[in-house]
Amino acid sequence: MNETTYGLLALLPIVLAGILLIGLQWSAKKAMPVVLAVTAVIAIFVWDMTFNRVSSSVIQGLIITISVLWIVFGAIFLLNTLKHTGAIAVIRAGFTNVSPDRRVQAIIIAWCFGTFIEGASGFGTPAAIAAPLLVAIGFPALAAVLMGMMIQSTPVSFGAVGTPVVIGVNKGLDSTTITAQLLQEGMQWEAFIQLITSQVAIIHAIVGTFMPLFMVMMLTRFFGKNKSWTEGLRVLPFAIFAGLAFTIPYALTGVFLGPEFPSLMGGLVSMAVVVTAAKQGFLMPKTHWDFAPKAEWPAAWLGKLVIDDVKKELETVGKKISPVVAWMPYLLVALLLVCSRVFVEFKAVLTDVTLSFSSILGETGINAGFSPLYLPGGLLLISAIFAALIQSNKPGGALSAAFKDSSKTILGAGFVLIFTIPMVRIFINSGVNLSELMSMPVASAELFANVFGSAFPMISATIGALGAFIAGSNTVSNMMFSQFQFEAAMNLQISPTILIAAQAVGAAAGNMIAIHNVVAASATVGLLGQEGATLRKTILPTLYYVVFTGIIAMLAIYVIGFTGPLV
Repeated sequence: MNETTYGLLALLPIVLAGILLIGLQWSAKKAMPVVLAVTAVIAIFVWDMTFNRVSSSVIQGLIITISVLWIVFGAIFLLNTLKHTGAIAVIRAGFTNVSPDRRVQAIIIAWCFGTFIEGASGFGTPAAIAAPLLVAIGFPALAAVLMGMMIQSTPVSFGAVGTPVVIGVNKGLDSTTITAQLLQEGMQWEAFIQLITSQVAIIHAIVGTFMPLFMVMMLTRFFGKNKSWTEGLRVLPFAIFAGLAFTIPYALTGVFLGPEFPSLMGGLVSMAVVVTAAKQGFLMPKTHWDFAPKAEWPAAWLGKLVIDDVKKELETVGKKISPVVAWMPYLLVALLLVCSRVFVEFKAVLTDVTLSFSSILGETGINAGFSPLYLPGGLLLISAIFAALIQSNKPGGALSAAFKDSSKTILGAGFVLIFTIPMVRIFINSGVNLSELMSMPVASAELFANVFGSAFPMISATIGALGAFIAGSNTVSNMMFSQFQFEAAMNLQISPTILIAAQAVGAAAGNMIAIHNVVAASATVGLLGQEGATLRKTILPTLYYVVFTGIIAMLAIYVIGFTGPLV
């Protein structure tokens, strides 16, 4: 077989996933076991990998899956603990009376609050929290879902305290081979990942600054009485201000602190700054904008969420906990993360508890490890216990209820990941084989590099977005395509960090069109059956994101002349 045939066969698992999930509309639970099986067959019978190496790759993938689920569980557990103590109701109540202008409300609740929730929890929770709150204050259900989906873009690469980079990019690259190459240039693996993190943060900051403006323009165009883009443009100064209030601290923390912090810090700063500015009337529009009377709304806009129940919850629960106490667990998360990443002694204490697996099944280079206290999941659990103790008269009951709710979420996510991540590890580890063939990522990357040539950076973000659309997760998209982007860059002799960063940014944008995210957000407001209507709208900001990210990547490489390591 020639190189083109090998490239096409290497892409077959990805293409098959797309056919099953999009074309045949299979669920991920049904599709991904099939994709894993096909990947294993190709690895053994085409790539001539030994059964032992394929098996060790599967085990490695399962250990990485545990790390992912540990973080997911911690993030969701903290969120559910705050729900059962009443703290989330208090936090939400703080945003409801800032301004009567619906455009301003969308920016504050969806953008400022939602980006923080993404940084703290990730995995679709911002839309699930922001959408019901928007409905509660008078938004049409369909508009609330759209706003919730659009915030799943800029903060997502660093959502759930950095999981898409900490796990997705980090575990999606062949660290053993790349580390050896980096050491020849005097660079450590951690510095390489931090360079990627910095570039992801900078690209997001450039493109994402305009997302609040895009949000309100979509709101006025599709849900306003006049169907006008211009009515959204009238809040341009405030929208850009809100965008910068998030993206400036976001970019700075990404560059100087690491992947765990940007969305958390950006969200905290933007909430404080933007809410204060709105209350003072700073850059506020001269006239207020509102929806048409509810009697004129199309039936397709309406959900089944009972607004009175939500308002009652805000009124009754909000009296029990002060806003300061409600926010303290999230502030503790931020403090613990900073201390664990900055102070060497504290980091050493946390990493003392580590399970390491070297040369799994005797296969050189196939290693895995799990540090439950150092990973964000452990710190999130500590904060959840703290929350229950200071916020509830019955901390045991709150923790028990939160554990029950969180376990249901983990079971759903876990079943898909136990097939998806092992598939990715077989893909990555395929370079060691009896026929001495190039790995699957190298073969597929060479195919794409030959087809697109020097224009490949323009489509890097689009590949990431398609991965998130297919897999339903930007973390999994990064796992699937980070090595692919690396190999394509090495083929073209351009910066691998720029392409991997574009991949991560595109994967974040792909969350706006991830079907399961739309379904989850719609379910929170009782709006089912309108997923297609939402997707037809969210494709617009997704295209904006991937096109401009591609342009930035092309400019960085061919105009600015950025090279980076290994070039």
